[in-house]
Amino acid sequence: MSDSAIRKEHEPPKGNLVNLKTLWEFVRPYRLQLVLASFFLLIAAGTVLVIPTALGDIVDAMFSADSTGNLDQYIFLFVAVVCAMALSTALRFYFITWLGERVVADIRKAVYERLITLSPEFFEENRPSEIVSRLTADTTLVQTIVGSSVSVWARNILIALFGTAWLFIMSPKLMTYIALIIPPLLFAIIFIGRKVRDLSRSSQDKVADVGIRANESPSALNIVQAFTQESYESQRFSSDVDGAFDVAKRRIKVRAFLTFIIIFTVFSGIAMVLFNGAQNVTAGTMTGGEMLDFIMRSIFVAGSFAALSEVYSELQRAAGAAGRLAELLVAESKIKAPLNPVAMPEAVKGNINFKNVTFHYPSKQDIAALNGFDLQIKPGETVALVGPSGAGKSTVLQLLLRFYDPQSGSVTIDGINLSTADPCDLRSHIAFVPQDTIIFADSILENIRYGRKGASDADVHAAAEAAAATDFILKAPQGFDTQLGERGTGLSGGQRQRLAIARAILRDAPVLLLDEATSALDAESELKVQEALEHLMEGRTTLVIAHRLATVKKADRIIVLDDGKIIAEGTHEELIAKGGLYKRLADLQFGEAA
Repeated sequence: MSDSAIRKEHEPPKGNLVNLKTLWEFVRPYRLQLVLASFFLLIAAGTVLVIPTALGDIVDAMFSADSTGNLDQYIFLFVAVVCAMALSTALRFYFITWLGERVVADIRKAVYERLITLSPEFFEENRPSEIVSRLTADTTLVQTIVGSSVSVWARNILIALFGTAWLFIMSPKLMTYIALIIPPLLFAIIFIGRKVRDLSRSSQDKVADVGIRANESPSALNIVQAFTQESYESQRFSSDVDGAFDVAKRRIKVRAFLTFIIIFTVFSGIAMVLFNGAQNVTAGTMTGGEMLDFIMRSIFVAGSFAALSEVYSELQRAAGAAGRLAELLVAESKIKAPLNPVAMPEAVKGNINFKNVTFHYPSKQDIAALNGFDLQIKPGETVALVGPSGAGKSTVLQLLLRFYDPQSGSVTIDGINLSTADPCDLRSHIAFVPQDTIIFADSILENIRYGRKGASDADVHAAAEAAAATDFILKAPQGFDTQLGERGTGLSGGQRQRLAIARAILRDAPVLLLDEATSALDAESELKVQEALEHLMEGRTTLVIAHRLATVKKADRIIVLDDGKIIAEGTHEELIAKGGLYKRLADLQFGEAA
């Protein structure tokens, strides 16, 4: 799914450069650096405008018998102006570049802090890879703009405005030729620049699609190669790359056309100034030095107007990137704490109640994952959820963790409606072992300690021992300090799952949720982990999703789900005796004869 869903729901105010206002909120805390950068910017722009006068005075002194004695002074003044320009330009570069790096670092942190508070529903509607592209590529573009282009734009604006006024004071007649070219320049910069902005936004979206495609295939390389789809994936990637190139080509054409108009217009005006200025020098109404002064300043002014077109296009690209980031910064999680949340009890007993719950996933509004679902779980009870894929088993756990809220009905723990509680407070009383084990690019020790930050090394080692993970951990190169790759590269599925179980054991929460917690374990490891889980489940309210017979048989109660509804419940023996769906699942999945 494209990023249009984000833009549709979280669209910031539109306008030419209005999205750049988002950046001001991040620039404002660094007013001192901004003031210093602006101060040195003014000096740099001023010295640029003074240089033509200094050179003009030198030329007049060289060809005037009366002023020959002042030539050394004029040269010294010229060197002083150049030194001031060099120093101020260097300091301007330092402060503005520092500001750009600092602002982008703050933006990245702010976006990330917002992202990790958003509910899974947001990521169900929007591609995570697209969001990562915004966090990296768009912030890099913003850094270029804040740390460079804005400064260049301001410098050229100052030179263009003050230089134009200076030229008018020097020679109103010659300035009329310069004035003739300003309106078409502004027209080209503003109106053609808008087209560049739109194409830049499309180009950024296309490039993001390329990045998504480039990340997708390598992450599933075994599937691509196993099904011999290398050629197909190459064609899809080539199609995305060509699509990005086509949009970029249109943007380049428009910018090239804009550049042609500006350069042609500017130098046509300079040619007229040269022709009339030469006549003034011949007539004696203007000295050669004044003519050089006027021409050089005209070139600086014209060059500034020309540069504005390039910088304006960059600012348009920055506006697009800032807008994309602003959409993330204003995105609101649909799952959040109410204004006055109800606090969970300090000692949660684990009395869970689903009352007439109906729930649809955002991407499947026409299909109810749970429909009129009722379930009461007593404190300390172990309940197993079984049923075919899509029956709603994982949805029960998702609602208990309050990753989603039901469209109707209520879910309570110890009588507290979860929609009235702070999600963080609620989840602190729950330990969760997901079906898709998540391993972070960190040490084994820290991956287990993720269950309870602040736990001692001894507690982590004890949790690993309880999860039957110590044997393979001690065989790792650095033991518990072994660094794991992204998503636990180098570990088997069973090893990753045992780390996830150790993490849940370390959590030591009163409510335990196990989603296929032993599905990736071999028979020997399963026996070890099963013993650990039995110890872990003692005195805790436990919900288990499992297809393994050992786990299901020892549950206090088995709930059979199909199409989001409970169709049977009881112990293993009772359900086998009743026949029906559970018996078929037992025969097919557990390998148990009727």
